[in-house]
Amino acid sequence: MIERFLEYIEVEKRYSPHTVTSYRKDLSDFSVFLLKTEAHHDFTKVDKKVIRNFMTELSASKISKRSINRKLSSLRSFFLFLLKVGDVKVSPLENIQSLKFYAEKQIPFSEEEMSDLKSIEGKPKDGSFLKELIIETLYQTGMRKAELTSLLFNNVDFSKKEIKVIGKGNKSRIIPISEKLIQSFEDYLTKRKPLEASEMYFFVSKKGEKLNDKFVYSAVNSYLSLVTSKTKRSPHILRHSFATHVLENGAEISKVKKLMGHSSLASTQVYTTANIEQLKKVFNNAHPRAQKNLDYEN
Repeated sequence: MIERFLEYIEVEKRYSPHTVTSYRKDLSDFSVFLLKTEAHHDFTKVDKKVIRNFMTELSASKISKRSINRKLSSLRSFFLFLLKVGDVKVSPLENIQSLKFYAEKQIPFSEEEMSDLKSIEGKPKDGSFLKELIIETLYQTGMRKAELTSLLFNNVDFSKKEIKVIGKGNKSRIIPISEKLIQSFEDYLTKRKPLEASEMYFFVSKKGEKLNDKFVYSAVNSYLSLVTSKTKRSPHILRHSFATHVLENGAEISKVKKLMGHSSLASTQVYTTANIEQLKKVFNNAHPRAQKNLDYEN
């Protein structure tokens, strides 16, 4: 059943390989749990009690609420598929609520911190050019980590100064890139030596292999640790910084939504928090009613 579902989302729904892998992992975890607690792999016998017991075990294992909700989402999609093909008559996820949690505030890097990356001393020397290019590409485009590692060579258009990114749900979008980034790309091509199996991908390692997520995360974390004391130094925070900075500099939120590849405006509005904080500073510094020493009696 699981393999049929995975084939369905890969072939018919055209989900990305990264998403399919995530679904496979979540369903595999549930399958292991099912065998351990119910002594079978029959998904047609799964009821709400089994789902709740699964959630309880995940919580006891110190799995984050966000991760538990992701696994529930995978199970919902799986059982909706089983409903569609007639393998089950009701989904055991029906009326099962996701866990409520307060998302940890994501603090973007400042423009000053990003500028400092250009002049820092003590940079890691191993593969430094590629790592710097990865960081600059993530920051200038707002791409997701998986989108960068899967960026196709043919989807970089040097003449138009734009790249075609394949995002979630296999949806594509066009992102413009700067002249400086184009020049960096051209320099990179003189060093790029892909293996035959990796030739289709734009970014490859020194060994010529397709980049993996671990390498990208390590590159971002190691470099940014030199210019910031913030504990969150992930590729996602660079994406967050991209959105925050372009909004602060006057970009329309609807345009940023397209650049980010968001399906709804609500997802993009998360990044307007920094704008609100900036407006507060402007108000406190400039509005006469906000001045601390204002004499209301005169």
